[in-house]
Amino acid sequence: MSRFNNIHLGLSHEEALRILTLPEAELDAASDYYMAASHLINFPGETSEAALIALLKKPSDEQSTRLAQRKAVEVLGHLKAEQAIPVIGDCLNSDDIYLVENSAWALQQLNCQDQALHQRLIALLQDETQNRRVVIQSLAGLGVKEAAASIRPLIEDPQPGVRGAARAAMAQLIDERVHLEAIEDHLVLPNQMDRQAAIQDLIDAHSLELLPSVLKAPVSPAFRSRALKALWPEGAKECMGLSLTTAIDTLLQDEPEDLVLVHRYDQAPDQTFLIQEFFGTDFSRCYLALQTLKGQSAKTLWPLIQQRWEEEAHNDYGAHYFFIHLFRELVDWPEAALSVIELWLLDAADTLRPQFMKSKPAAILTLATVLPERYHEELGRWSDPERTPFWESRYAALMAMDQLGLQPIHRNDPNPFVTARIESFND
Repeated sequence: MSRFNNIHLGLSHEEALRILTLPEAELDAASDYYMAASHLINFPGETSEAALIALLKKPSDEQSTRLAQRKAVEVLGHLKAEQAIPVIGDCLNSDDIYLVENSAWALQQLNCQDQALHQRLIALLQDETQNRRVVIQSLAGLGVKEAAASIRPLIEDPQPGVRGAARAAMAQLIDERVHLEAIEDHLVLPNQMDRQAAIQDLIDAHSLELLPSVLKAPVSPAFRSRALKALWPEGAKECMGLSLTTAIDTLLQDEPEDLVLVHRYDQAPDQTFLIQEFFGTDFSRCYLALQTLKGQSAKTLWPLIQQRWEEEAHNDYGAHYFFIHLFRELVDWPEAALSVIELWLLDAADTLRPQFMKSKPAAILTLATVLPERYHEELGRWSDPERTPFWESRYAALMAMDQLGLQPIHRNDPNPFVTARIESFND
């Protein structure tokens, strides 16, 4: 279950069910239905499923109800509520395109094998107002081979997300893989959402041959890591000219020079602009700013870094990640700065905040570089599977040990990638 699900900690199962039985006029807030429907993901079972299905059957033009119905479909998909397939199928006929989108996704999650609903999904491909990317993904995920003829024209769709999904679907449904290389170009499109979608398309198509290109895409390392885990052959140490441990090492080091960046500067901007770039949503711009800041004076930058961290970066998961990288890239830190950075890195390495997970291994690697003596004090627990369940952190701890000429403390690990890194010490 996702770390993000249980966000209404004061809401009981019974209260969520009760809210969904209330008439709209008796709700305390317009968002109550949505809140209750969202919360039921934490209570799998027939009672929750029945309440969500009843919400879907509720006729209403109120926006609050429509929003809740979209969420109800999503939750039923996550709960694998197969009994909901007929009512979710009816939602494909809705005039709410977002409800249709969620319904197409949910039918895939529920492994819907209703031929009539398959035909309805295929028909939706002709409607340009719909999210055809999701419809294509649903049809491909369900293995609806007869959809291939309707999907084929969309491999040249103007929208990258649609044509990428269509190309992946042709590989999935009829093993027509000639179109996959074109998705490689999507990995460096100007829009980051398109780049992220391309990675998912290549995962869906099981395109191991393009994994080297995926690992160079300028997106959050979470997307590249997902591709590596999904595509790497189980038990293999070498594949497609890549070494498993070298690939993961490079992924966790996450140096801008190892990526194909989309953006360039005509002339180097000032430091204030470059630091501000870390707060943007496009990781290609963030990596470019990080690359440009390399080699600059930490003493000069420190006042600005400290100010921006305390104002925003400590609570902005993108900037947080790039600040931690910057700490590793610069030298000549003032002593006063190092004592503060030490606290920030320890907090980052141990954070439980879900959106800050990618900062954990980065903080471990940075601490080992900037303050190796302090890292020595923590390496035992950071390499212990019981005390550090996040495998990327344990892997980063091993990378740091290797960097410092140390040997692994723990020789057994439940994660195959971490095990491979332990074994690399003997190579």
